[in-house]
Amino acid sequence: MAFKFTEEQLNTLDKSFIVELFLQLQEQNDKLSGEIQDLNRKMELLIEQATLSNKNRFGRSSEKMDDASQICFMEIDGTIVFFNEAEAVSDLDAEEPETLESKPARKPKSVGKKDADLSGLPVNIITHYMTEEELVAEFGENGWKQLPDAISKRYRFIPAKIEIDEHHVGVYASKKDGRIIKADHPQALLHGSLVSPTLAAAIMNGKYVNAVPLYRLEQEFSRYGLSITRQNMANWMIRLGESYLAILYDYLHQKLYDYHVIQADETPVLVHRDGRPAGSKSYMWVYRSGHLYKDKQIVLYDYHKTRNSSHPREFLKNYSGICVTDGYQVYHKVEKEREDLRIAGCWVHARRKFDEAMNVVPKEQRKKSNAYLVMKQIQAIYREEGKLQELPPDERLMQRQLVIKPLVDALFVYLKKMEPTVPSSGQLRKAYTYILNQEKYLRVFLEDGEVPIDNNASERAIRGFCIGKKNWQMIDTINGAHSSAIIYSIAETAKANNLKPYDYFVYLLEEIPKHMEDTNRSFLDDLLPWSPNLPDGIRKN
Repeated sequence: MAFKFTEEQLNTLDKSFIVELFLQLQEQNDKLSGEIQDLNRKMELLIEQATLSNKNRFGRSSEKMDDASQICFMEIDGTIVFFNEAEAVSDLDAEEPETLESKPARKPKSVGKKDADLSGLPVNIITHYMTEEELVAEFGENGWKQLPDAISKRYRFIPAKIEIDEHHVGVYASKKDGRIIKADHPQALLHGSLVSPTLAAAIMNGKYVNAVPLYRLEQEFSRYGLSITRQNMANWMIRLGESYLAILYDYLHQKLYDYHVIQADETPVLVHRDGRPAGSKSYMWVYRSGHLYKDKQIVLYDYHKTRNSSHPREFLKNYSGICVTDGYQVYHKVEKEREDLRIAGCWVHARRKFDEAMNVVPKEQRKKSNAYLVMKQIQAIYREEGKLQELPPDERLMQRQLVIKPLVDALFVYLKKMEPTVPSSGQLRKAYTYILNQEKYLRVFLEDGEVPIDNNASERAIRGFCIGKKNWQMIDTINGAHSSAIIYSIAETAKANNLKPYDYFVYLLEEIPKHMEDTNRSFLDDLLPWSPNLPDGIRKN
């Protein structure tokens, strides 16, 4: 219990005692002030985390800034860090793109578009003519002439149906020596199984393209009178992936090494039985060809139990070139071990950190915040980069050096000047730490016209997997995870090359089994998604 002095007692106290008492109180007050400041800092961090949590849960996912007005000149040690010269940054009132993919302006409806949309579809001609008797009753004898038909078109949807293909194979025996031969016929995909290329492709398309879980496919097949369990389907996917599609997957892996620029990303996934405690995270890595190679896109998934550097080290062991990634340090570790591999950073990740820092600032104060000013400068860099997308790599490189490099230089001058004023903890500190640590990698796109400014392409490639993994029933084992990586790779590669995934899966499962005994894998060239020898109908119009 605290002791209180009366006024009379204080008047009788010795001066030295009062001085000592005052010093003790001052010391306690300083200690209490420090504790309060520490609590305030912790409270601010908790508020920031709660604000970001609510935004991630309920807010929009776009990082587009509401205000696109011009920023002003500001000079630090003779260097312009808010750089809005007319020749470098123009039209800042235009809407900021969320990605570098330009959105085409709304065009008037083109004549003949409906016919173009219907081209390639089979047509059933259904006639509706009046009888001779009806015409005589209407017009009289010989009182009419026939004009060109009025034609209207409507879609006809034919629901899926299941049939049985019963193969009757001729068997012949020699009368002389009893030798028996059979007529040529397609071998079963899996010994003793009823699965066919069309059925397997339907399951792959449903699960790996449309993210339909196996239990729902099981229910759908049951409505058609087909009794196939999810366990049957899971087993088929594992075996078909390992036996057939893995051959094309490995060939695409080799082909990926031919690209000067590739991109990489990774996402966590749970595998129930992998020898570790329940809930342990595994990872699906994705590697894809650079965004400029539009005619020959490759997207490959690679499953591993961990997220350590041994995985990109192994996958990229024969690759020489530039790999665009986020700021994950394992890629940087692999780069340091190699002379022929270079890592480029992602500006979207850098911008995202400052967007998070800006969103924990009260709305009325955001336009004066440090995070907002950095976001405006990154906005200017993106706007100028967006103007270069249709240029060939050599011209894009020249323009980056002339226009964008000064903007990047000025941004980092500003960041390094302001860094000492940033609080030691919180979202803004995280943003500053990230971007300054990534400077070397964020500058790589300025030195090569083929390198994209961000890693959006690989993030899009992994999005289908992220949606589908919520519905997974198959990834119960490591074999299931590896097969999923293979099938997802084929599906995403087909989509990236404008193919119809279902038809492509059917074709692969029909063709690859024919060549299982071939030691020469040259037949795979005809199966590549950009091969001119693919059958008609696999490629979308």
